[in-house]
Order: sequence, then C-alpha cells, then structure tokens
Amino acid sequence: MNIAILGCGTMGMIYAHNLAKMPGVTVTGVVDINARRAERAAALTGAKAYTDVASLFEQKDLETVAVCLPTYLHKPYVLQIAEKGLHVICEKPAALTLEDAQEMRAACEQHGARLFIGHVVRFFPNYHDAYQQAHSGKIGAPKMAHFKRYGAYPQGMEGWYTDPGKSGGVIMDLMIHDIDYACWLFGEVESVYASVVKRDEPKMDYAQLTLHFKNKAIASLTGYWGYPGPFTTQFEVSGDQGIIRFDSNQVQPLDIQTMGLLRGEGPAVQIPSGSSLHDPYYKELQHFIECIRNGSDPLVSIEDACYAVAIAQAAGQSAQTGQPVMIGGNVS
Repeated sequence: MNIAILGCGTMGMIYAHNLAKMPGVTVTGVVDINARRAERAAALTGAKAYTDVASLFEQKDLETVAVCLPTYLHKPYVLQIAEKGLHVICEKPAALTLEDAQEMRAACEQHGARLFIGHVVRFFPNYHDAYQQAHSGKIGAPKMAHFKRYGAYPQGMEGWYTDPGKSGGVIMDLMIHDIDYACWLFGEVESVYASVVKRDEPKMDYAQLTLHFKNKAIASLTGYWGYPGPFTTQFEVSGDQGIIRFDSNQVQPLDIQTMGLLRGEGPAVQIPSGSSLHDPYYKELQHFIECIRNGSDPLVSIEDACYAVAIAQAAGQSAQTGQPVMIGGNVS
C-alpha cells in the first residue's frame, strides 16, 4: 500500500510514526506548507517531502492519502483527492457541518474512492472492551452512561484550533470522540441538550451535553479545555445488572461491578488493557488499510462519522439557543 500524508503537524507526525513501521505500507510522500515540518516527517518515513498537494498528485503509484489537516480544510482537500480516485483516511471530525461531510462522502463514492474517518476512541482497548462487555449482557441492558474528557487549553497550532469557525470548538473537536462512542453504544439519538461556558483569562471552554436515545437510554457528556491537570478521560456505563467504570488516571484500567457481586457470587470482573505492541492510532490505520485491501466494512463507517457531526452540530445549536434540539431521521 502506497500512502501519503497531507499535513505534518501533531496528528500528521503520529500517522508518520505509525505508518513508517507498518508492514506492507510505504509512505511515498508527505505534504505541509511548512517545509521544515514536511522534512521532519520525510526523515521519519523515508518519503519525499512536498509543500503543495499538486506536486504530490504527480506520483504515479499513489493509492491512499491520509488527511491530517485542520478541520476546516478537510472538505476542500478530500474533494481534490477523491477526484484523483485515491482512497482517503481523514482525521476526525469529518467536517464542520453535516452538509460538508455528506458532500465529501458523495464525492468519494462518485469517484470510486473509499473514505474513512479517524474516530480513534473505538480502537482504544478500554473503550472497545467496555463496548463489548456492555453488549455481552454482563451488566444487563445498558441504559445510562457518563463520559468526561478534560485537557489543557490548546496552544499554538497557528490559532486554528481555538477558532470555532475552523475547529468547531470544544464540542465538535474534543467531545465528538464521546459523541461517536455514545452513539455506537446506544444507537440513534432522539434529542440533544447542551450548555457551554467560556472564559478568556485564563482560557477555558467547558461544555455539557445530554443525549436522549430512541431506545430510552441517556448519556451525559462533559468536555473541558483549560483543565489544569493531566489529560483525563473517564466513563461509566450502567445497566440494570451492573456498571462499567474507567478512569485514565487510575492504574486499574477497567472495572466491571455486577449484581452477582452483591449476592456474594464472585469478585468484580476486571479487564486490564494489557501491554500492547502498538498504540490505538496504529490499530486504526492498520484496520482502515486492511479494509481498502480486502473491501471489508470498517469499524467506523462514513455514515457513523456523518452522524457524529450531525449530533455535534445539533449540540452547538442547543448551546446557542438554550433549548433541546430534536434529531430527525435522515442525518447521516
């Protein structure tokens, strides 16, 4: 598989690091308007460095392009790549609006290119294990969940990350991880209610979402840029027979408490993450590349990615109006 990387910032370098060591994959080009960043990625991967995508497209054997650009640039470049008939692995979120995401999807379908969106949380061992446990019947029917994601206020990145018109803000950029996961866990959303608190000094962007699902499940989500501590993710998934908990700050990765424990039927079931040779980004990229090779369906479909954008967009609307937003039937 011959692949190129478009954008050599933070995520582009993560992709470069993982693709460089992946068997059967050759990084043939890296592109960034900043020549120093492009050269750094080229040194890591052995690829040729470019400062414009038109030069990259001159490569004859290119098959796939990984798009690691700022969110507001996803659509225009994915459309260009699709026109060349090249497959696309694009960082999340797919786009800033559902309409843009749907246009990207349609363009790739028109030109016979596959489009994958990097909702990497599904590939984190603790989240993936929690999904499987929640649907195994171990905690009964999952009915409620709480998700939290805290991080320092973004710095640098040429200002795009903190510009809601370019990144979508804390809901579209940060919380969309948990939006996608909650929808994977519970299915279609019936309504979303959101509130956002912002502060300029010190900078803070804090949001809370409540998602009501059509199967009557409820999820509450918290996202926080400006957190003074270490990057933190937490979740609880509750069923009528038990609860699954995770806290990234604890040594114990995943804890499942069931009603059987209360009846003295055995110890809590603990699912450790275990030692992993490769990080979740490696697993995600490897999975998408295998889907291209064998034509299989990905763990994260483009429909899933469009749906996450739709819910995040509705949450932004709710935060602006102070009212819940009902979700229609055709949003992906």
